[in-house]
Amino acid sequence: MFPIAFHPIFKHPLPEGHRFPMLKYDLLPKQLLLEGTAETGDFFEPELAAIDSVLAVHSQEYVSQLLDLSLDAKACRKIGFPVSAALIERELRIAQGTIMGSQFALQTGIAFNIAGGTHHAFTGSGEAFCLLNDQAIAARYLLNKGLSSRILIVDLDVHQGNGTAQIFQDEPKVFTFSMHGKTNYPFKKESSDLDIALDDNTSDVEYLAILKETLPRLIDSLQPDFIFYLAGVDILASDKLGKLACTMAGTKERDKIVLSLCKENAIPVQVSMGGGYSPDIKTIVEAHANTFRIARYLF
Repeated sequence: MFPIAFHPIFKHPLPEGHRFPMLKYDLLPKQLLLEGTAETGDFFEPELAAIDSVLAVHSQEYVSQLLDLSLDAKACRKIGFPVSAALIERELRIAQGTIMGSQFALQTGIAFNIAGGTHHAFTGSGEAFCLLNDQAIAARYLLNKGLSSRILIVDLDVHQGNGTAQIFQDEPKVFTFSMHGKTNYPFKKESSDLDIALDDNTSDVEYLAILKETLPRLIDSLQPDFIFYLAGVDILASDKLGKLACTMAGTKERDKIVLSLCKENAIPVQVSMGGGYSPDIKTIVEAHANTFRIARYLF
């Protein structure tokens, strides 16, 4: 079994100007099915996350403002688009997809969310197109249910996981690791348990060398019993919002390093896809598809 949370995003339209990067959520499953990396039975469409699960991470005031659509204009500008009932529903489905993925991963070793990676959502606010922090919600769910006692979040999106860092800043059972572009958004970084800020134009060679040196050491020292992996493909040199210089092959090797370590150490892993903003949608879909191809090969 290869569980993948799928969200039919065109039932929940986004504002004009934000639809292009979201096309990947529709095209990626089609590509995986076409090439045989995934089968129809691998996909599941999650329901809405229970509000109690959301409130375990996000503040009552913020969640209430989302649900009754009362966020002020400043908060909406910070998020990047007007909040609507359809978008709130979509965010709740994404969060539930990651919760369910984490449950599946405990059984199968790995599970995916076609969407997710909303790591800029804080306890009491959202920003940069992130309203609810899906991996933080799922991590807290595992801890509260006694399904995990030591979690490692591996955030390899080009942008620092500032919301995730803030949410777990005082939680010793969750270790947050973010490797990101030094001069990329967010310009005011939070403090993860481990931050590695990379210079502009960092290449495959340097990027992969740092990851190979860092992640095995973290796993050995922390001994996590669950890993959340944010596999953003905005580290590509072609990315419009990234400033690194990684190639398609290097990005695929990054995924192989992370997922191989999970497999070798028998640590269940939930993968959310994160960012990807190259000008050619085929590049984005291919880079994300590589993550699934690596997983199919390893698992």
